[in-house]
Amino acid sequence: MLSWGNFISQLFNGLVLGALLALISSGLTIIYGTLGVLNLAHGAMFMLGGYAGWMAFDYTGSYVLAVLAGTLFMLVFGILMERLIIRYFYNRPPEDQLLVTFGLGIVMVEAVRFVFGSASKRVAPPDVLVGITDLGFMIYPTYRIALLGIIAVALIALYLVLYKTRMGMIVRAGIEDSVMVSSLGINVFRVFMLVFGIGSMAAGFAGIVNAPVVSIAPDVGESILVQTFVVVVIGGVGSFPGAVLGGLIAGEIISLTSMIDPAYSYIVLFVVMTLVLVFRPRGLMGVVGRD
Repeated sequence: MLSWGNFISQLFNGLVLGALLALISSGLTIIYGTLGVLNLAHGAMFMLGGYAGWMAFDYTGSYVLAVLAGTLFMLVFGILMERLIIRYFYNRPPEDQLLVTFGLGIVMVEAVRFVFGSASKRVAPPDVLVGITDLGFMIYPTYRIALLGIIAVALIALYLVLYKTRMGMIVRAGIEDSVMVSSLGINVFRVFMLVFGIGSMAAGFAGIVNAPVVSIAPDVGESILVQTFVVVVIGGVGSFPGAVLGGLIAGEIISLTSMIDPAYSYIVLFVVMTLVLVFRPRGLMGVVGRD
């Protein structure tokens, strides 16, 4: 039954989901925008970051250490993955890039399943964030409110890196024209390594901070990957603001449609994506430099 309270609650749910999708999508879109690699392993990286954080939480019982461990592990993992595998595919056909990242995603999922099993794992939020909070107009889980703030801080930090640092300037220039950046004597391959690491870190961070909301399982990244690609298409490939806008739009579509009938949530999401592709092929805030 529809009610005003239910609508407001779903609106908040959509905002939290949208922020999460924005964070994951920002990593995916800067990787593709800068490197030209469509990373089909991004969902698996979301999952892997969650498991890395869960292991730290299991040993220490600390939520903060779990977040730090999951984030740093995926930064290092992303850099190693780029250095050992991805860099050999920059000049290969797009289908080769798709196949190798798809294969890497499967390897990650099955490796985690082999080591930890298929049973889901849970990370408990800090004691101070357990329970519910009365917002005056509704009662809402405390951790979800905090999660919105955590993701907002992470997105602001990523924005500052991309728009207020020299490396960020090079990354954005590389999105527009990587050949020109190379001709200026800048080591673009080192930049590529850092970009892939940052993109992986964003996915891993999202995976661990979302763990108290949705339990971690080997297949948790599959649906997230699909949603993330839709967000990138809606927002525009290579655009960080587009990833944020697209994530918020997708989150609200999924949440509000689920209030009416969950079976139609993905249908409506793909309809919106199709309309964006028809009327604005580059996305709402797409970058012209990367086709």
